[in-house]
Amino acid sequence: MEKKYISTRNQQKEINFYQAIVQGIGSDGGLLVPDFDFTKMDLEALMKLDYVDLATEVLSTFVPEDGKELIHEACKNAYGKGLFPKNVVPVKKAGDVFVAELFHGQTAAFKDMALSLLPYLMTLSLKQLNEQREVMILAATSGDTGKAALEGFKDVPGTCIKVFYPLDGVSMIQQQQMVSQTGNNVKVIGIHGNFDDAQTAVKKAFGSQELKEASDKHNVFLSSANSINVGRLIPQIVYYFHSYFELVRNNEIKLGDEINFCVPSGNFGNCLAGYFAKQMGLPVNKFICASNKNNILTDFFTTGKYDANREFYKTNAPAMDILVSSNLERLVWFMTKDGDKVRSYMDKLNQDGVYEVDKEVFEKIKDQFKAGCLNEQEVLETIKSCYNETGYLLDTHTAVGYGVLKRYQHESGDDTKTVLLATASPYKFPESVYKAIYGEELNVYDAIDKLHEKTGVMIPKPLVGIKDREVLHKQAIDKSEIVDFIKSEIEAM
Repeated sequence: MEKKYISTRNQQKEINFYQAIVQGIGSDGGLLVPDFDFTKMDLEALMKLDYVDLATEVLSTFVPEDGKELIHEACKNAYGKGLFPKNVVPVKKAGDVFVAELFHGQTAAFKDMALSLLPYLMTLSLKQLNEQREVMILAATSGDTGKAALEGFKDVPGTCIKVFYPLDGVSMIQQQQMVSQTGNNVKVIGIHGNFDDAQTAVKKAFGSQELKEASDKHNVFLSSANSINVGRLIPQIVYYFHSYFELVRNNEIKLGDEINFCVPSGNFGNCLAGYFAKQMGLPVNKFICASNKNNILTDFFTTGKYDANREFYKTNAPAMDILVSSNLERLVWFMTKDGDKVRSYMDKLNQDGVYEVDKEVFEKIKDQFKAGCLNEQEVLETIKSCYNETGYLLDTHTAVGYGVLKRYQHESGDDTKTVLLATASPYKFPESVYKAIYGEELNVYDAIDKLHEKTGVMIPKPLVGIKDREVLHKQAIDKSEIVDFIKSEIEAM
């Protein structure tokens, strides 16, 4: 059976895996999804594998049959060459919660898990398609995607990458990581606007006839490093299997027992990857989707209504400061398998800022997903209580998950063993973490040193000496200028 990919909005012809990676987004503005049944995995066989081989087995179910060796080579390059620790995702305990640490890659955030692999998927796809044009990778970021994408694509032949970030919508550490990025093919641009503005403009760029004509003229094509690209999404499935197997290996559960996953979520790609894992046979009871004060996902999972007509908040968990949660569109497609219906929902969202799924669809969603949110003060209180009670140091985003999980357990009485996905090192947001535990406000770099001194928790290698790195990217533009900027970059190639 040939494995085809289609758009959630039903207006694009079928394409194969390699075309989906390179294209990035549906030609109709929808997101690309696999139009085939997920492969049910043999858990007993998978459990014996290391991370590289586990990733190979999982990801090869999404590619043409003759592509497995290519996928193995890509996984080996991403996960087997010392960029991650030997046990790529350590699973630790904080009280009765299992914490899967997804932040041991090059940028100390979970985006490394997929963005270390995506450049290899991109280059092998280009080769398979015999593509000679230059690829311009576009990425909007609320903080972590940008640095991870820059690190992944820097100096990759045949590609260049442009990252757009909100000037006052990321942490100081995230900004410093991006603006000090080296590489001959990278450019980082601050925007006067928020993440949703950047993401909307990047999506618009892919549908722009003007940019298409400019790209054709200059022998360039556009692709994406955001989780709108299916090549960003599917590598995230792997760590769900890995985390589950770690619990089995440590005799916390038996193979076949169901567990819960709690996922701090903004753009919903991380949580959606877990849903894919469940469809592939991973024994999951519930997904608990955790939001910060921008609680649009919490409202959706409790009402079935997605309403973006609300105030946007800048919070101490900035990577989750999102009101347009792109990957939710994919979940709605999987729950309906009706591209025309999804298109009507998205048209309503674009026109009115709101849509509501049918009752039948909502019942299916509610059966698998629970949700909750924390405000900024609750985030700080959660960091403090978790550290005082368990000795485990949470970053602000993972604290959102921990706090929501504790509340869910208390209110529901659900005592299913749960894995919390830890999305970033506490040292990415040190001033908030330090303030939470010690009640003192320090500047970001002093907070790193003091936090290490008082807790003994190691500073991740990518963040050592970060304050002394030279700022290489100083450009800033208005959100309304993003598409024109992309056009000028194409014309300059």
